[in-house]
Amino acid sequence: MLFATTDLAREIESAEAALVQACTRATARRRPGIDARLRPVAGGLAALTEAGSPLNKLVGLGFAGLPDESELSELERAFDARGVPVQVELASLGDPELLRWFSRRGYVAMGCENVLGCELRSLRDLAPRAVEVRVALDSELELWSRVLIDGFAAPDAQGVASHEEFPREVLERVLLDVASTEHLVRYLGVLDERVVGAGAFRRTGRFAQLTGAATLREARRRGVQSALLDVRLHDARSRGAELALVVTQPGSKSQENLQRRGFELLYTRVILVREPAV
Repeated sequence: MLFATTDLAREIESAEAALVQACTRATARRRPGIDARLRPVAGGLAALTEAGSPLNKLVGLGFAGLPDESELSELERAFDARGVPVQVELASLGDPELLRWFSRRGYVAMGCENVLGCELRSLRDLAPRAVEVRVALDSELELWSRVLIDGFAAPDAQGVASHEEFPREVLERVLLDVASTEHLVRYLGVLDERVVGAGAFRRTGRFAQLTGAATLREARRRGVQSALLDVRLHDARSRGAELALVVTQPGSKSQENLQRRGFELLYTRVILVREPAV
């Protein structure tokens, strides 16, 4: 059984901060005009890019004390200046005092997400499938991002819906940025000679962070997600990763499928949001 201790949660949250940092730096390289910003805060990280981006958040907090109030106020003003809500992700295994501390500053709990993990040492062999999974070429970045966006646009209705919605035009830009993130490996799923699925993973230390995979609606329930998962897990192990991580919405079809494949629920993140000051 995989059991999440506070130390493991601290390590995972640090890896999450490293992923957000790498993606934000990729945005800064590709689009310097948006003035992407990164700043350490209370052992974690604050990222601020363009309005509507899923990268705008504070992550990795809860394991190194409370934020400095003056520094956080400065961060809040920077978010306000761009009309961006301040979103804070807090692990349930972190210091609970942060929940009370942010609540007193006007932050409101808007939702949760689950962090699941799977040890890679006992993977079963890859079985022959009708779905071909291959690494996406650099010339296929737009195809990769388009399949992800089209898949995300038609989510399964099972489970708790996300509190977030992102404009398609922003997601198109952000995913092309993310595609160039250092150490990110991108995949395409092909069924009947047509690309119908996409996904990725990034190795951070001993972790393989499996980032959002998606399948086009018309190709669902045909093994595309399972094939994308299997190939990424085996590739991650071959690159030295020990533990695969996935973030899902609570009770979602994705969580159900992952737990059927041997992933275990490690802990939950609470999402706190402060709307921009008028």
